[in-house]
Amino acid sequence: MASAGNKSGAVTEFILAGVPNLNSTKAELFSIFLLVYLVTLTGNMLIVGVVGADTRLQTPMYFFLGNLSCLEILLTSIIIPKMLSNFLSRQHTISFAACITQFYFYFFLGASEFLLLAIMSVDRYLAICHPLHYPLLMNGTVCFQVALACWLGGLLSVLGPTVAVSLLPFCEQDAVVQHFFCDSGPLLRLACTNTKKLEETDFILASLVIVSSLMITAVSYGHIVLAVLRIPSASGRQKAFSTCTSHLMVVTLFYGSAIFLYVRPSQSDSVDTNWAVTVVTTFVTPLLNPFIYALRNDQVKEALKDLLKKVVAGFWGDFLLAKSFNKKTTR
Repeated sequence: MASAGNKSGAVTEFILAGVPNLNSTKAELFSIFLLVYLVTLTGNMLIVGVVGADTRLQTPMYFFLGNLSCLEILLTSIIIPKMLSNFLSRQHTISFAACITQFYFYFFLGASEFLLLAIMSVDRYLAICHPLHYPLLMNGTVCFQVALACWLGGLLSVLGPTVAVSLLPFCEQDAVVQHFFCDSGPLLRLACTNTKKLEETDFILASLVIVSSLMITAVSYGHIVLAVLRIPSASGRQKAFSTCTSHLMVVTLFYGSAIFLYVRPSQSDSVDTNWAVTVVTTFVTPLLNPFIYALRNDQVKEALKDLLKKVVAGFWGDFLLAKSFNKKTTR
């Protein structure tokens, strides 16, 4: 009955089913996911740090890359730590408030990332196809405003659906969410009311955000490919295609998995395979993005080397100073 749902305070927590065993022990899965998480954090934090510290990287492309890395850090951090803690705990519970919070931030950050990827593709299109107008079109003010619009677009677009989900009646206390986090489909499946209208609304919003940003990205890269084909040098074409191919690989993984998961009329009917596809958006693409977009770049490599030299020099100087001070105090 709806009156027994969370609106009357009956449901205070859920149980997360977690990741299927996959013939592996919990210790093995914990070690793998922890390693991926730490590498993802390290790679994205390095990009944020070096972009902020090195003046050579104060350009629109690296500004957007820094924003992308911030989104990846936050996106993985709202999902993976809770998942890792469940590997070490016998109780896989999550409070109702924490579940809704996780739900909101996952979709807010995901929507922002789709919008940002579209903007990044337009930025590359303008830089390659309209180099003379590029400094005027993508100045510092425009870049800040566009990035802010991406964050606000994600924040506001999922606010309504989140409030609607939080008001749904969930009749069963300690109901099992068939996932390793509070995703839309598994949550809607637990509601003891008809969620068809909410699923249709989710479908329309997902289509608007994901498909529209995909179209912008596809058109931008299409123009970029045509521009690359006009490069007279064979080595220049090969280098450009290598970069475009790696970018498109990550974009295809991210968009493909998101379309499979969310751009469909009903999300609650097919939740059994969702966890496997969600691994792509929560583990694979955040892990690959730093290497594909930045760490393969010569400018970023040089900036990282210089930053490392400064850090080592600073530590060495502090060490020598402390050593000299200790010698004086012992005399």
